[in-house]
Order: sequence, then C-alpha cells, then structure tokens
Amino acid sequence: MLIPINREKFELLIPRIATGPQYNYCWGKARDFLNRLLISVLGVVVVWIMHLFLGSGFDAISLMLGVATGFYWLWGPVYWASLRNSKFRNYKHSGFWQGRVLDIYVTEELTREEEDVNQKGELVIIENRERRLNIEVGDETGFRVELQVPLKRTYKQIARGQVAEMLVVAQQPSLNRLEKFTDLYLPERNLWVSDYPYLQRQIFEKLSQRIGSDVPREKSRQRPQKSSRNAYQNDREYDDYDDGYDDNQIEDDRDEERDNYGQKYLPDKAQIRRGKQDRGDRLR
Repeated sequence: MLIPINREKFELLIPRIATGPQYNYCWGKARDFLNRLLISVLGVVVVWIMHLFLGSGFDAISLMLGVATGFYWLWGPVYWASLRNSKFRNYKHSGFWQGRVLDIYVTEELTREEEDVNQKGELVIIENRERRLNIEVGDETGFRVELQVPLKRTYKQIARGQVAEMLVVAQQPSLNRLEKFTDLYLPERNLWVSDYPYLQRQIFEKLSQRIGSDVPREKSRQRPQKSSRNAYQNDREYDDYDDGYDDNQIEDDRDEERDNYGQKYLPDKAQIRRGKQDRGDRLR
C-alpha cells in the first residue's frame, strides 16, 4: 500500500535542522570526536596565521572565524545531520508505505580497514567487522526493499509477517519509481528499526494511526509471549551479537506455521527448549 502525502506533512516529518537523535547519531564514537577536535585545533591555528598576515584591520573577521572553527567539534554534527536531511528533502514527492516483513537474517559486514605494522616490520591490514541485521520488507504489488541496521537487543521482537511502515520519496508525482526510504516502523510492536533516524517519529506515529486505521489490516500471527522468567535471559548474548535467527536450530514436531507470504516463522530459543521438553515427556 502506498498513499501520497502533501509537501507540508513531508517537511514536518523530515526536519530542516538536526533533531536530538540525529545530532547523537552524527556525534559518532570517540574516534569521530577526536577527528573533529583535531580539525578545530588546526582551524584555529590557520586563522591565527592568517590574522598575522592580514593585520589588525581584520580583527572582527578573524575573531568570528576563530570561534567558528574552534567550536567545530560541537556544531559539526548539527551541520552534517542537517545536510543529510536537506538531501532527502530535495525529493519533490513522498508517500506513506505499508507492507510486511518478508525476511530477517544476520550478516557480518566490513566496517573499517586499518593499516598497521607487525613485529616483523610487515605492513598488515586489520579488518573491523560487525554483525548487522538485514530486514526485507515488501507488499502485494511486488515492491521489495532491504534495510540493514546494527544488531540491537530490541530487534528480537521482529518476526516475519509483521506490518511494516515507512516514508518513501520520488521525483515523479506518480511515485512509480521510488528513490529512497526512511526509518522502518513496526506498529504492532511500536518498534522503530533504523540506522540514521530521518523521521520525526511522533508525527509519523500519529500519521500511522490515522492512515493505517482507515486501511483494513490482516492481523499477523505473533509468536507466543515469553514468560517473565525467560524474557530477558538472552539479552547479554544478543548484545554480543548472538543473532538468535538460526533457521537450522531444532524445532518442535508440530506443523510449521507460515505467514501470508509462505515464509516460515523463526523460532525463538524458548520455543526450541519447550519443543525438546515436550519430546522428552512423550518418550517417557
């Protein structure tokens, strides 16, 4: 399902200036902060050298440039997040898209390569890899898109067949050729899945409630709720990139449940243990 939305609503959903979550995302890690701090220091040195050549007649300009470059470490994330938003806002047309989760799986991706010298004086390349969660969503029209995000504990709630919603953009008013998409929202779990947080999420949730309620939804089949005792026992493993999505795990011997797309539901570890116990009880 794809419903066009007007430009006014689109600009509310994609802010011009960076929001708090976007600022935090662009703040980055310690390495990113140190890089910005180094740029700030070098910028102040360059401005000071320019001031020596230009003389006292450019004191005001030198002061403004010095303050701006000196605080780049602080305002840099605002600039980069706002620039990223502006590129997305350049698309003229947008729409509210609703489909379902078709597939979920974990891959290991190369995030960064570093060159180093070992004890023998040889140049070696160190690869930094990170496990990522891949989510494929689609609808009845055949539209498919895949989103890749860092693995998080809260994503354990995701299952095939769940309703998925997002904002898509295009240059043509017909929205025949979709160019980009934003964060993924799973209304049945009230869960956001994203890398960079494009959307004003509270506004999108209200839009989802208003538009989604007007469209008949087939209630997706949910996995059984875990008991409070087992609900979070694997959280630490998941934080350590234990994906929990191994299709080869032993399943119980009941009929396999499948969603409307013919996809088999992924068993969680609690279900696997219950299946083993049931088989043991029947043998006894």
